[in-house]
Amino acid sequence: MRLIKGHLQALREVVSTITKHRDLIWEMARREVFDRYSGQILGAYWAIGHPLFLIGLYVFVFAFVFKQKIGGTHEMPLDYTTYLLSGLIPWMSLQEAMVKSCTAITSSSSIVKQTIFPLEALPSKGVVASLLTQIISSCFLVFYVLFTHGGLPWTYALVPLLMLFQIFIMLGVAFFLSAAGVFLKDTKDVVQLFATAGMYLLPVIYLPSWVPSLFKPLLYLNPFSHVIWCYQDLLYFGRFEHPWSWLVMLLLSFTTLSMGYRLFRLTKPLFGNVL
Repeated sequence: MRLIKGHLQALREVVSTITKHRDLIWEMARREVFDRYSGQILGAYWAIGHPLFLIGLYVFVFAFVFKQKIGGTHEMPLDYTTYLLSGLIPWMSLQEAMVKSCTAITSSSSIVKQTIFPLEALPSKGVVASLLTQIISSCFLVFYVLFTHGGLPWTYALVPLLMLFQIFIMLGVAFFLSAAGVFLKDTKDVVQLFATAGMYLLPVIYLPSWVPSLFKPLLYLNPFSHVIWCYQDLLYFGRFEHPWSWLVMLLLSFTTLSMGYRLFRLTKPLFGNVL
C-alpha cells in the first residue's frame, strides 16, 4: 500500500510539473525541431522529409526487395506495408526520445549549474519533439490505408488514447535515462546500440510466428513488444488481437512514469556537482 501511495504521489507531482511548465516545454521542443535545420536550404521541411524518407526506405527494402506478402485473410487483414508501418512508426518515435534523453541534462550543463530552472522540462522537451516524427508518419499511414483499402478500421479512433499511454512511457524512460546519463557517460552509447537493434528485436518487420520457439520468450519479455502489438491492434488488425498487451501497456505506462520521475527527483540535487 505504501508503494502504491508513493507511485500515485509521484504521478500527481509529475503531471502537475509538466502542466505548470507546458508553455516552456512546448517552446523548447519547437526550437529543438526547427533549430536543427536552421541554415539549410529546405529548412524545417526536413522535419517532414526525414521521417518520410526513412519510412519509404524500409518499405522499399522489406516490401519490394524482400517481397514479404501477407494480408487478405481474417487473421492478417491488411497488406505487409501497413503491418510494417504500424509498428515502425511508434518505434521510431520511441527510439528518438530515448537517444535524446541521454544527453538532455549533460548538454545543458550551464542551465543546470547557474540558474533556477525546472529541470524536468529538459527531458520532457525531447519527448515532445520526438512525437513530431510519429504524427507526420501516422498521417502518411492514414492516407495509405485509405488509398489502398478504401477505409479505416474503427480502432483508429483509439490511437490518441494509446499515444497518451506511450507518452507516459516515453516520459518515464526519458527521466530515467537523462538522470543516468549524468552519472554514467556510457548511457548514450548503450541506448544507441539498443535503438539500432531494437527494430530487429521487436515484431516490427516480422510476425511472431516467424520467430523460432527458442527465442520467442525474449520477444514476449521485451516490454516494447507490447507497445508495438497495441499499435498493430489499432492500425493493422482493427481489433484487440493482443488483449494481454493492453494490460501490460497500461501497467507499464504508469509504473515507468512514476519510477522514472522518482529517480530523477532523487538525483536532481546532485546534477550540478557532477557536471
